[in-house]
Amino acid sequence: MYIIAGLGNPGKDYSGTRHNCGFMVLDKLASEIGTSVQEKKHKGLEGKGVIEGNKVILLKPQTYMNLSGECIREAAEYFKIDPESELIVVYDDISLEPGSIRVRKNGSAGGHNGMKNIIAELHTDNYTRVRIGIGAKPPRMDLADWVLGHFSSEDLAKVNEAADTAVEAIKVILEHGVEEAMNRYNHKNNSI
Repeated sequence: MYIIAGLGNPGKDYSGTRHNCGFMVLDKLASEIGTSVQEKKHKGLEGKGVIEGNKVILLKPQTYMNLSGECIREAAEYFKIDPESELIVVYDDISLEPGSIRVRKNGSAGGHNGMKNIIAELHTDNYTRVRIGIGAKPPRMDLADWVLGHFSSEDLAKVNEAADTAVEAIKVILEHGVEEAMNRYNHKNNSI
Protein backbone atom coordinates (compact mmCIF):
# COMPACT_ATOMS: atom_id res chain seq x y z
CA MET A 1 0.00 0.00 0.00
CA TYR A 2 1.13 3.53 -0.77
CA ILE A 3 0.12 6.95 0.47
CA ILE A 4 0.20 9.60 -2.24
CA ALA A 5 -0.04 12.99 -0.53
CA GLY A 6 -0.65 16.19 -2.47
CA LEU A 7 0.17 19.36 -0.57
CA GLY A 8 -1.93 22.51 -0.52
CA ASN A 9 -4.12 24.72 1.62
CA PRO A 10 -7.81 23.98 2.24
CA GLY A 11 -10.66 26.30 1.37
CA LYS A 12 -11.95 28.27 -1.59
CA ASP A 13 -9.60 31.19 -0.90
CA TYR A 14 -6.62 29.01 -1.80
CA SER A 15 -8.13 27.06 -4.68
CA GLY A 16 -6.03 27.42 -7.82
CA THR A 17 -3.08 29.10 -6.09
CA ARG A 18 0.52 28.18 -6.83
CA HIS A 19 0.87 26.47 -3.44
CA ASN A 20 -1.99 24.07 -4.29
CA CYS A 21 -0.28 22.18 -7.13
CA GLY A 22 -0.27 19.04 -5.01
CA PHE A 23 -4.05 19.18 -4.66
CA MET A 24 -4.33 19.72 -8.43
CA VAL A 25 -2.34 16.57 -9.18
CA LEU A 26 -4.32 14.52 -6.65
CA ASP A 27 -7.61 15.63 -8.20
CA LYS A 28 -6.40 14.55 -11.64
CA LEU A 29 -5.13 11.24 -10.26
CA ALA A 30 -8.39 10.56 -8.41
CA SER A 31 -10.43 11.33 -11.52
CA GLU A 32 -8.31 9.01 -13.61
CA ILE A 33 -8.75 6.05 -11.25
CA GLY A 34 -12.44 6.75 -10.63
CA THR A 35 -12.35 7.83 -7.01
CA SER A 36 -12.67 11.05 -5.04
CA VAL A 37 -10.68 12.55 -2.18
CA GLN A 38 -13.46 13.52 0.23
CA GLU A 39 -13.42 11.25 3.28
CA LYS A 40 -12.40 13.24 6.37
CA LYS A 41 -9.70 11.33 8.29
CA HIS A 42 -6.33 11.97 9.92
CA LYS A 43 -6.59 15.77 9.65
CA GLY A 44 -7.03 15.41 5.91
CA LEU A 45 -9.22 14.28 3.05
CA GLU A 46 -8.69 10.74 1.77
CA GLY A 47 -9.62 8.63 -1.19
CA LYS A 48 -8.79 5.01 -1.96
CA GLY A 49 -8.02 3.24 -5.19
CA VAL A 50 -5.68 0.98 -7.12
CA ILE A 51 -2.93 2.18 -9.46
CA GLU A 52 -0.80 -0.25 -11.45
CA GLY A 53 -1.91 -3.08 -9.15
CA ASN A 54 -1.03 -1.19 -5.95
CA LYS A 55 -3.56 -0.11 -3.32
CA VAL A 56 -3.22 3.61 -2.76
CA ILE A 57 -4.49 6.16 -0.29
CA LEU A 58 -4.80 9.60 -1.87
CA LEU A 59 -4.32 12.21 0.84
CA LYS A 60 -4.88 15.97 0.94
CA PRO A 61 -3.75 17.37 4.30
CA GLN A 62 -6.25 19.93 5.64
CA THR A 63 -3.88 21.30 8.28
CA TYR A 64 -2.66 24.12 6.01
CA MET A 65 0.66 23.78 4.26
CA ASN A 66 2.98 24.45 7.18
CA LEU A 67 1.57 21.56 9.24
CA SER A 68 1.18 18.99 6.42
CA GLY A 69 3.38 16.51 8.27
CA GLU A 70 0.83 16.04 11.08
CA CYS A 71 -1.72 14.61 8.66
CA ILE A 72 0.80 12.50 6.75
CA ARG A 73 2.31 11.05 9.96
CA GLU A 74 -1.13 10.14 11.35
CA ALA A 75 -2.15 8.44 8.09
CA ALA A 76 1.18 6.62 7.80
CA GLU A 77 0.85 5.29 11.35
CA TYR A 78 -2.77 4.26 10.84
CA PHE A 79 -2.13 2.43 7.56
CA LYS A 80 1.22 1.07 8.82
CA ILE A 81 3.13 2.25 5.78
CA ASP A 82 6.89 2.82 5.68
CA PRO A 83 7.39 6.42 4.52
CA GLU A 84 10.80 5.57 3.09
CA SER A 85 9.33 3.08 0.61
CA GLU A 86 5.54 3.66 0.51
CA LEU A 87 5.04 7.44 0.50
CA ILE A 88 4.94 9.84 -2.46
CA VAL A 89 4.56 13.58 -1.76
CA VAL A 90 3.52 15.97 -4.56
CA TYR A 91 4.13 19.69 -4.10
CA ASP A 92 5.02 23.04 -5.70
CA ASP A 93 8.60 24.21 -6.21
CA ILE A 94 9.72 27.79 -6.91
CA SER A 95 13.12 26.62 -8.17
CA LEU A 96 11.53 24.95 -11.22
CA GLU A 97 10.01 26.74 -14.20
CA PRO A 98 6.22 26.48 -14.60
CA GLY A 99 5.44 23.34 -16.57
CA SER A 100 8.40 21.30 -15.38
CA ILE A 101 8.45 18.43 -12.92
CA ARG A 102 11.17 16.63 -10.98
CA VAL A 103 11.05 13.25 -9.29
CA ARG A 104 13.37 12.61 -6.33
CA LYS A 105 13.72 9.74 -3.93
CA ASN A 106 14.91 11.88 -1.02
CA GLY A 107 16.40 15.24 -0.16
CA SER A 108 16.09 18.36 1.93
CA ALA A 109 13.02 20.57 2.29
CA GLY A 110 14.62 23.16 0.01
CA GLY A 111 13.01 25.98 1.99
CA HIS A 112 9.48 24.59 1.52
CA ASN A 113 7.65 24.86 4.87
CA GLY A 114 5.28 21.98 4.14
CA MET A 115 8.23 19.71 3.42
CA LYS A 116 10.08 20.93 6.54
CA ASN A 117 7.11 19.88 8.66
CA ILE A 118 6.81 16.47 6.97
CA ILE A 119 10.52 15.79 7.60
CA ALA A 120 10.14 16.88 11.24
CA GLU A 121 7.04 14.71 11.80
CA LEU A 122 8.38 11.59 10.02
CA HIS A 123 11.97 11.99 11.31
CA THR A 124 13.29 11.29 7.82
CA ASP A 125 13.83 13.05 4.51
CA ASN A 126 14.13 9.72 2.70
CA TYR A 127 10.81 9.49 0.85
CA THR A 128 9.74 9.96 -2.76
CA ARG A 129 8.63 13.35 -3.97
CA VAL A 130 7.25 14.78 -7.19
CA ARG A 131 7.84 18.52 -7.52
CA ILE A 132 5.80 20.78 -9.82
CA GLY A 133 7.48 23.98 -11.03
CA ILE A 134 5.69 27.25 -10.25
CA GLY A 135 8.55 29.61 -11.12
CA ALA A 136 10.63 31.98 -9.03
CA LYS A 137 9.01 34.92 -7.30
CA PRO A 138 9.57 38.35 -8.84
CA PRO A 139 12.19 40.56 -7.18
CA ARG A 140 10.94 42.48 -4.12
CA MET A 141 7.77 40.39 -3.91
CA ASP A 142 7.02 38.59 -0.66
CA LEU A 143 7.37 34.81 -1.05
CA ALA A 144 4.05 34.16 0.72
CA ASP A 145 2.27 36.51 -1.68
CA TRP A 146 3.82 34.65 -4.62
CA VAL A 147 2.97 31.10 -3.56
CA LEU A 148 -0.53 32.13 -2.44
CA GLY A 149 -1.17 34.01 -5.68
CA HIS A 150 -2.85 32.69 -8.81
CA PHE A 151 -1.17 31.65 -12.05
CA SER A 152 -1.23 33.74 -15.19
CA SER A 153 -3.32 32.04 -17.88
CA GLU A 154 -0.11 31.10 -19.74
CA ASP A 155 1.51 29.55 -16.64
CA LEU A 156 -1.73 27.82 -15.66
CA ALA A 157 -1.82 26.02 -19.00
CA LYS A 158 1.79 24.87 -18.47
CA VAL A 159 1.12 23.75 -14.90
CA ASN A 160 -2.01 21.84 -15.94
CA GLU A 161 0.09 19.90 -18.46
CA ALA A 162 2.77 19.38 -15.80
CA ALA A 163 0.10 17.97 -13.47
CA ASP A 164 -0.87 15.47 -16.19
CA THR A 165 2.81 14.54 -16.54
CA ALA A 166 3.07 14.16 -12.75
CA VAL A 167 0.15 11.69 -12.82
CA GLU A 168 2.04 9.65 -15.42
CA ALA A 169 5.23 9.86 -13.33
CA ILE A 170 3.38 8.57 -10.26
CA LYS A 171 2.14 5.58 -12.27
CA VAL A 172 5.71 4.86 -13.38
CA ILE A 173 6.94 5.08 -9.77
CA LEU A 174 4.29 2.57 -8.69
CA GLU A 175 4.87 0.16 -11.58
CA HIS A 176 8.61 0.45 -12.26
CA GLY A 177 10.15 2.31 -9.31
CA VAL A 178 11.39 5.82 -8.60
CA GLU A 179 14.67 5.38 -10.52
CA GLU A 180 12.78 4.67 -13.74
CA ALA A 181 10.54 7.70 -13.17
CA MET A 182 13.61 9.89 -12.58
CA ASN A 183 15.16 8.63 -15.82
CA ARG A 184 11.99 9.35 -17.78
CA TYR A 185 10.94 12.70 -16.33
CA ASN A 186 13.99 14.52 -14.96
CA HIS A 187 15.16 16.00 -18.26
CA LYS A 188 16.90 19.35 -18.28
CA ASN A 189 14.23 20.65 -20.64
CA ASN A 190 11.12 18.88 -19.49
CA SER A 191 9.07 22.05 -19.63
CA ILE A 192 5.78 21.40 -21.32
